[in-house]
This record gives sequence, C-alpha cells and structure tokens, in this order.
Amino acid sequence: MTGAGRVAALLTRLAAALGRLVAAGRRRSVVFSELWRRSLQLRVVVSTLALGSAVVFVLGIVLQNQITDQLLGTKEEAAIQQTRAAVGIAERELLGTSEDSEVLRNRLTSARNRLTSSSPDSSAGAFEPVLVNDAPNMSRDQVSYAGDYDAVPQSLREFVLRPTGPTATQIHTVERPSGPITYLIVGTPINNAGSSRLQMQLYMLYPLTAEQTTISAEQNTLLVGGLVLLLLLAGITNLVTRQVVLPVRRAARAAERFADGELDERMVVAGEDDVARLAQSYNEMAESIQRQIRQLEEFGQLQRRFTSDVSHELRTPLTTVRMAADVLHASRAQFPAGLSRSTELLVDELDRFESLLGDLLEISRLDAGVEELVSEYADLRAIARRAVESVRVIARNAGSEIVLDLPEEEATAEVESRRVERIVRNLLANAIDHGEGRPVELRMALGPDAVAVTVRDHGVGLRTGEAELVFNRFWRADPSRNRHTGGTGLGLAISLEDARLHGGGLDAWGEPGQGACFRLTLPRLQDVEYGESPLPLPPEDAHPVEEAQPEQVPEEVHP
Repeated sequence: MTGAGRVAALLTRLAAALGRLVAAGRRRSVVFSELWRRSLQLRVVVSTLALGSAVVFVLGIVLQNQITDQLLGTKEEAAIQQTRAAVGIAERELLGTSEDSEVLRNRLTSARNRLTSSSPDSSAGAFEPVLVNDAPNMSRDQVSYAGDYDAVPQSLREFVLRPTGPTATQIHTVERPSGPITYLIVGTPINNAGSSRLQMQLYMLYPLTAEQTTISAEQNTLLVGGLVLLLLLAGITNLVTRQVVLPVRRAARAAERFADGELDERMVVAGEDDVARLAQSYNEMAESIQRQIRQLEEFGQLQRRFTSDVSHELRTPLTTVRMAADVLHASRAQFPAGLSRSTELLVDELDRFESLLGDLLEISRLDAGVEELVSEYADLRAIARRAVESVRVIARNAGSEIVLDLPEEEATAEVESRRVERIVRNLLANAIDHGEGRPVELRMALGPDAVAVTVRDHGVGLRTGEAELVFNRFWRADPSRNRHTGGTGLGLAISLEDARLHGGGLDAWGEPGQGACFRLTLPRLQDVEYGESPLPLPPEDAHPVEEAQPEQVPEEVHP
C-alpha cells in the first residue's frame, strides 16, 4: 500500500471513530434529556448543585483574595521596613565613594556583602540585595552594580530613577536554573553625601516561595472543602427531595392505575402532613369520580337499551305501514295527482325512517362496545368501486361526476369489507350533497403500513372550526340546504366509529369556497400501528387562505 493509501485508510478509520463518538454522545444526550424531563428529583438536585457551586465559587474567590491580600500586605510592610534599615547600612558603607568605576564597583560589592551578612531581624524573611549606580542617561556598559541586576524589571528601575526618588515595590518572576521564582522587589534611592554625581539605588529581592506555598495550600483546602460541601449538599438535597418526590410518584402510579380502569385504587394515608392531606384528597376525588363513572355507565346502559328497544319496537309497526304504503304506491296511477304525489312522499320518508332506525341500532351497538371486527384480507380498490356504484344514481341526479384515482397495484389490507364500504359510501354521499354539482374526487394511496382514501369535493366547504364538528351526531353545517341522499345525520358519526374499530382514523378539512376533503387512513395489518398517512391533509390542490388586507385609505390632497 502506498503512503497516500495508508493516509486515506487512517483518515477513514479516524472519521469512523469520530462518527461513533458523536453517535454515542448524541444517544447519551437524548437519554439525559429524557431523564431530565421526566425526573423532578434530578432537576432539583442538579439545580441545587449548580446554584451551590456558584455560591461556593464566589465565596472561595472572596476568601482567596482576602487571604492573599493579607499575606502580601504583611510581607510588603515587613519588606519596606527591612529595606529602610538596609538603606541606612548602605549609606554608611558607601559614604565618600569615588566616581571611579572600578572603585565604585568594589565599594558596591563590599556594601552588598555587608547587607547580606548583617541580616537584621525582620518578618520579611530572606532577601537578595542589589546595589546599582544608574542614571537615565547612562548606557548599559556604564552602569555599575553588585548583585543580580538583570533580575530587577525595567519598569521598577524607571520608577525609582524619577527625580522624586520614591520607594517602590513590584512583584516579578525571575527565571532561575532551578526554575522560575517570584520575588517581591523593593527599590529605593540611596543618598550619597560624598558625590552629587552618583545616583545609586538599592533593590531588595524577597522570595515569595513561602507565601506561594501558603496560598497553594489555602487554595487546595478551599477546593477540597468546596467539593465536600457540594457532595454533602447534593446528598442532603437528594434526601429532602426524595421525601417529597416519592409520595408524588406513588400518587402518579395510583392515578395511572385509576386511569387504566382500576377504580378501586387508593393511596395510603400516613400521618397528618401535607403529603397525607394530598393522599386523603386524592382518595376523596377517586371515590367521587368512581361514583360518577358508575352513574354514567348505568345511565349509558339505560340510554343504549332504550334506543335499542325503541328501534326494535318500531320495526313491527313500521313493517305494517311499509306494506300498506307499498300497496298504495302500486296503485298510485288510479289516484288523483295530489294523492299520488303524497303516496310517493310517504314511501320516500318510510325509506328514510328505515335507514334512520338501522343507523340508530348500529350506533347503539357501537356505543355498547358489542361490535366485533370480522376482518379479512381484501383489495380496497374493489371496495371503493362498489361504493362508487352504490351512489352512481345519486351523483347523476345531482349532476356530479365521480373521478377515481386508484393505484395500479393491489391495495390489500386486513379489513371488514362491509364497514369500509359503508365508510366510503357515506363520504361519497356527503360530498355529493355539498359538492354543488361539481366533480367529486376519490383518491387512494398505499404506504408501507397504511392505506389512505380521500374524498374531495369542490363545493361550499367548511368554515373555521367546523372540521371538528362534522362527525357529531345529527350535526349539519347548513340545515336549510336540500339533501340529495336523504341522510339521517348519523353517517359520518358511524363512519368515524368504524374507522376507530379498524384501528385507523377519519379526518376532515375544508375552507369556504375551496370545498372539503375527508381522509380515511387504515392500517394494513390489524394490531399494528401505522406512522404517517400516505395522503396529505389538507390536499395538495388546496390554496392557502390569504389574510384580508386592510383597506387603503387615499391620502387627502390639499391644493
């Protein structure tokens, strides 16, 4: 393998490893975010730790600054006092010094040795003296000094060389063979009565090694103490939060079991604190809800039984009236025109009455939950065609054309053909009633786990909020409109229940002037949830509703 190939392979492995790290980090982030959303205890502990960390950090910074300022302030005061004492010794040693450079250098060295050997008692500690004869107009070669002159920073030398000659201090780090050492340097001028042409200064270098060690120990103590304090704070917060969260979790589990139908589920009441009052209030609420649910169940059972009994009892007289109406209808040619028309109206209303009774029986069985789905694998294209043929006459009388858009491959699904055909037939009849004689489009599409059917009309449409009302029983958008199908007002409600019985859904969309569209989505396999519907809602040909623009008022023109 060539060098370029090895580099490419290495980059590929590196990219793969980086991708795995990113994926692992993303998974952990998702897990933590989910845990963060679901765990009140975690949020309280983390929030307390964050606030506690901020407080400990600020407190540590304040304490460290105070301790450091105290140490350095004490060191500086002692260093200045010791430097003043050293200035007196240096002035006596350098009294009457000649301007000759060699003699001056020897006198400076002698004075430095004297300072080093004297070492007056002071809390400033060890020091390194530096004696210098320097002036602003001198070059580096003309400067005479004794000691480590290069350790003195240029900024401090310039400050001491000012005409006022103040005593100045500066903290400076010097590179030594053993490593960098930080010094507190005190500089001050030396008065030389022997010659006014000499400008001598004394610099005292006090190592801050002991102070740095003390500060480091103090920082470590604060760091360890802060960490221990945060751990104790986290533990205490966790214990305190747990005492509150555990009863809330028990209440949540009890509420979930109660919502799942275990109406006898209650919380244990222990003590007289707030949590005990919460449990007692929850138990009282559960008992009240249980009583109301049982009352509603009994009322619902009575209502369904009443509807079913009335529907059954009406069938016998309805059959008798139907037989008499059929006899009259067969002989209508022998009646006068008005009586003949009445006979036809009687038969039409009897047909509608029979349809209403059938729908009432069907919806009462759906409400009672006794309906069972008898599913089989069927081609939904054939079901859609049968539904279209059943409303072909109604569409022709209304002047509406039914346009089919079916897939070429088989649209097989596990459904009950009778119920699906009834859903599509009700949707087509509803579209014909409100389509204003315009074409009605039936479209079908397949997905990996679902089949969708849409019925689209281009009639009056639905106003805002009516899409949620169209499935209510006996609801009509415009009661004054004439119906072509003679519907009972229960068709869409039954269709919605049939769709839910299949594990699917029935949705509606409409806009004034753009018509309406109903979408039926069914899973291809029972007991298998589906994802997104294969057909969009609103439909693709729907135009967004433009917001009304404010009326433009012409500007007034003055002559």
